[in-house]
Amino acid sequence: METRILLVDRDKMFVKGLKYSLEQEGFIVDTLFDDKEIIERVSKNKYNLILLGIELPNSDGFNICKSIRDISIVPIVVMMEKEEDIDKILALEQGADDYVIKPFNILVFKSKIKAILRRENYKTVDTNSQIIKISDFTINTVGRKVTIKDKNVNLTGKEFDLFYVLISNPGKVFRREELLELVWGYAYYGDLRTVDVHIRRIREKIEKDSSDHKYIMTKWGVGYYFNNTNL
Repeated sequence: METRILLVDRDKMFVKGLKYSLEQEGFIVDTLFDDKEIIERVSKNKYNLILLGIELPNSDGFNICKSIRDISIVPIVVMMEKEEDIDKILALEQGADDYVIKPFNILVFKSKIKAILRRENYKTVDTNSQIIKISDFTINTVGRKVTIKDKNVNLTGKEFDLFYVLISNPGKVFRREELLELVWGYAYYGDLRTVDVHIRRIREKIEKDSSDHKYIMTKWGVGYYFNNTNL
């Protein structure tokens, strides 16, 4: 099965070199140098991954990331030129699954991409999907879809993985380090705030009042757990 990647960055030499390197791995790589066609491309094509440069000529890459996330759950890796904590947090809050700082080690970068794609490869839709009902949730573990009280919950790939780890172990408190290892894997080189941002996004999607948590709870100083008193 072919793997198609959309690579967007203003630096044409950088794009040319990265495209060549990724194509050596067998990936099909489409390229753009600005934001003008991104949403149209994502709407019309089946991409397995988007590599998005934040510094674009005509727009704020963070807003583009959010616009992509509004229409698709395709994994997004944001590429930044400055290592600013606020930019990392903003990228994750706007829907990115991961980020890298340029210039980066191409071998590490390709390992990161392959790890993300491995996790996405089992999103195959199957009419005989295994259905699990837990609390107010119905989970399709093959199609990787979640509903709450028969209402669809639009989770990204990483959000689904994180939510599934918690809900399938009700009452068990996971440290953020454990969740990083379980969900992002050995190839992830980030920080613990990544978990916090994804938990906040999940809460916004599943909680009636995201400030009054019913499902995903915080064990202060330890980590997160799914509230089994609702089961």
